Amino acid sequence: MSRYFLVIGLLLLTTSTIAQVPTTTTPLAAQRATSGNLVTGHVVDAATKEPVPGATILFPDLRQATATGPDGTFRFASLPRGRFLMQVRSLGYTSVARTIDTGTGQPIEVALTSTATEIGQVVVTGVSAATEMRRSPIPTTVVDHTRLQQAAATNVIDAIAHTPGLSQITTGAAISKPIIRGLGFNRVITLNNGSKQEGQQWGDEHGIEIDEYSIDRAEVIKGPGSLLYGSDGMAGVINFLAPDPVEEGKIIGSASANYQTNNALQGYSLMNAGNKNGFNWLVRGSSKLAGSYRNRYDGRVFNSGFRELDANGYVGVNKSWGYSHLTFNTFNQQLGLTEGDRDPATGRFLKDVAVHDTATEAVPVTTDDLRGYGLALPRQRVNHLRIGTENNFIFGQSRLTVNASWQQNLRREFGDVLNPDTPELYFQLRTFDYAVRYFLPEMQGWNTTVGVSGMQQQNVNKGEEFLIPAYHLLDGGVFGVTKKTFGKLDVSGGLRYDIRRINADALYLDADERPVPAPGAEQKFAGFKSTFRNVSGSIGGAYSLSEKLLVKANLSRGFRAPNISELGSNGQHEGTIRYEIGDPTLKAETSLQYDAGISYVTDHVSLNVDAFENRIQNYIFPRHILNAAGSDSIASTGNPVFLYDQGNARLVGGEVSVDIHPHPLDWLHFENSFSMVRARQLNQPADSLRNLPFIPADRLQSELRVNFRKVKNTRLANLYVRVNVEHTFVQNRFFAAYQTETRTPGYTLINAGVGTDWINAKAQTLFSVFVTGNNLFDVAYQSHLSRLKYADYNASNGRMGIFNMGRNISVKVVVPLRFN
Repeated sequence: MSRYFLVIGLLLLTTSTIAQVPTTTTPLAAQRATSGNLVTGHVVDAATKEPVPGATILFPDLRQATATGPDGTFRFASLPRGRFLMQVRSLGYTSVARTIDTGTGQPIEVALTSTATEIGQVVVTGVSAATEMRRSPIPTTVVDHTRLQQAAATNVIDAIAHTPGLSQITTGAAISKPIIRGLGFNRVITLNNGSKQEGQQWGDEHGIEIDEYSIDRAEVIKGPGSLLYGSDGMAGVINFLAPDPVEEGKIIGSASANYQTNNALQGYSLMNAGNKNGFNWLVRGSSKLAGSYRNRYDGRVFNSGFRELDANGYVGVNKSWGYSHLTFNTFNQQLGLTEGDRDPATGRFLKDVAVHDTATEAVPVTTDDLRGYGLALPRQRVNHLRIGTENNFIFGQSRLTVNASWQQNLRREFGDVLNPDTPELYFQLRTFDYAVRYFLPEMQGWNTTVGVSGMQQQNVNKGEEFLIPAYHLLDGGVFGVTKKTFGKLDVSGGLRYDIRRINADALYLDADERPVPAPGAEQKFAGFKSTFRNVSGSIGGAYSLSEKLLVKANLSRGFRAPNISELGSNGQHEGTIRYEIGDPTLKAETSLQYDAGISYVTDHVSLNVDAFENRIQNYIFPRHILNAAGSDSIASTGNPVFLYDQGNARLVGGEVSVDIHPHPLDWLHFENSFSMVRARQLNQPADSLRNLPFIPADRLQSELRVNFRKVKNTRLANLYVRVNVEHTFVQNRFFAAYQTETRTPGYTLINAGVGTDWINAKAQTLFSVFVTGNNLFDVAYQSHLSRLKYADYNASNGRMGIFNMGRNISVKVVVPLRFN
């Protein structure tokens, strides 16, 4: 099937090329011979006309960057000829985005305005080519490097979870899954530098296998408007992007260390990157070590620590014909799985111990069990390896990108104290994914991209217990997207056709629960074959009413095939606190989403309003099963039973962001945001059935921030101080049927941070320090999306479940390294 889509894609590319390439096109060999050319320019302060040294000049689609010298000038020795988006950014200035014809030979003059707004912010996710974010009709948010550095996070999703419209389902400090506007799991596509990350997204008992320290910025697409990545992006796309390429002739590096007080987290990362004669490389190694976290009500939360060891990077060439990079990522994590069982008398956490060779007993944990970095049972071990290639070939006024990767995800769960080193659950998931995109020459202002993408997967059960069947998956799609500017109006849209086939294997177990080759024993999984196909689409526009005011709207149709857990699960693994049963007759989800937005930016205030309505047919969700007496259905594992069901749903909501930055007090910012989602299941007879599960509560965030690029008569630069108030409202709209969810009280957290760069006499940064305090008043709270909220009753304080992390102070030091 993947060959079938590849053939269709190549035919489509060939046809499009013949139809759109002018007949006067220079022969390919001549184009290559003449494409490399010199591009120079000058960056100044718009008010003072003084040069701006150290500004970054980036061509995102070419993966080439440089920095201005002391006199504000910059130079690219050999860029391909063509029209490409160029971004100029410098701390304390508004970024500038401009489409540049690199073949004119004329110097480029850029004037930066001394403020900090989102004007000029560039995105590369979900669009045919790099685009100014403000002019894209698809709702998009960028979490930049500065924000990530100033965050105190325990994993990569936690680092971006305060973005308006974005939340996280958590299981302690190590495990977070993204939720975009109320939708998560296989409805969110996660990208690692533009390539799909495939690590069994169906599960909520593990996180995203990406090194937090490797991320330079994150782009969040809200809704199914992105057509480039496949059918699973019904909720949106999160692209974690690596640092920009190093400028020609430079070799750089950095060393960073982080310590957090709540769980004694230690984090370290070492990076080296360079660019010599177009030969590029980046290599990074990172590690984390954390103990059990604590809060006011639970004290230390037993077995909530984790260990992590990662390496990633790329090596390749950037030339006038484009670039070719070989990438690698390895993510390795061990973590405790907090189940939350309690002693009925004291409320202390329980742990299983062996009393002899064949029996175990649950005993209260000791004080020593809560100290240090040791991991108890149950625990999980995750190893994710990805090797890929990214290629961008320039052919005159068109270009071709070819990306492919091989991934292996190994997930092992250990829970038997009699055999602590033998995995009970062991998944081996192998994925080959590919994406081919052809960017056609611009014709009458239309910029069009066509392509194919897909993957082939195989998952094998290698453990002693079984949660999902072994399966093969084949997925592919063809798409076309286009955009054009009509004066003040920017329009874009496209179509995509996807097909997915899942072939699940039957499994039979004998009396000892060991697999047997033929029927006659207990059937654990019934084999099945399912095929899902559908069309996705998007169309929208952004209109500039003035230089300050812009309105935009987008209509998109999404499609998502059920995942293997929803179709075939039959079991429970450690840490989920529930037994899940799938349904192979489930239908695919389809959605129709309307988005509308307003952006108003002046020297004194920035206002962004985004609203949406999303109607989903055949929405899939787990519901609690009760027995005939109306109480819990309890599986043999002692946990409540959940069955995957579906119905029609409607989600509405949006985000409002206001940033007050009174000019000329450009160092002062008062930032505010509000996010809300209302999610209902349609045509339900009872109120308890009408609210969808796992919907985040409304959230209001306000932050007062001061930034100083240079502190006079000191060696301090880029000094900032911020105070943040985050109020999460009570969640009264929950899926109450079958005791699936409960009401969650509201809470208010106070956070603060301070940081600066220490520079030398040449204005070079010697090191940077970031101090962040989260939950400064040690508020005891439970997030509505915390799975530990439904852990055991605590007899010592009369409360259900486990609470989120208490006060946490983070100290981070980053030291840049220079080699030339």
